[in-house]
Amino acid sequence: MKKAVLIAGIMLSFCLILLGGLWSAQGLGLIVIEPIACVGECAPLQGPSTTWTAVGALTLAAGAFGAAILWRRLRSDGANHAAH
Repeated sequence: MKKAVLIAGIMLSFCLILLGGLWSAQGLGLIVIEPIACVGECAPLQGPSTTWTAVGALTLAAGAFGAAILWRRLRSDGANHAAH
């Protein structure tokens, strides 16, 4: 795989990690942020939410898994090119 594609995938994975962490923290009630861009009637999340905690945790886990896989692939591609 090309190095640029792997690096872009790792960057996307880190964005998922950050977003998942934010959603989890909001779901746990640790962070309260007013809605920024709404269409219709929007209200801030009131109190803990199991749904947002779970969605955040899954998003964070997917980002971490993606970053780990892509990082290993990037490292192995670099080692293969150095050996040739």
